[in-house]
Amino acid sequence: MDIVKREKHTIDAEGKVLGRLAVDVTNLLRGKNKPDFVRNKEMGDFVIIKSVDKMKITGKKIEQKKYYHHTGYLGGLKETPLKKLFPEKADEVLKRAVSGMLPKNKLRARQIKRLKFE
Repeated sequence: MDIVKREKHTIDAEGKVLGRLAVDVTNLLRGKNKPDFVRNKEMGDFVIIKSVDKMKITGKKIEQKKYYHHTGYLGGLKETPLKKLFPEKADEVLKRAVSGMLPKNKLRARQIKRLKFE
């Protein structure tokens, strides 16, 4: 088994757009910046994000975007608007954006664990 050298990347999110920042973070978590990238191996780096609450959200997303989850009971679909979630948990907004960009397989859980917030 090959030993993967993992680096730590610190990103300041102040003034950066949510989606564009999420793409950069996703590429670092997957290891796509490395010359020996293989899509079925977990070889990404650690990513630490600073000042997430100061990142920009463009367009009408702050008014229109909603996050959904289901409780498992009948009629249990719950929605949380971005306008309410962003001031309370800005790191959760970025984490959901990054998670949506990662591949939907067993590697996603391991890769998202390397995303940290300060």
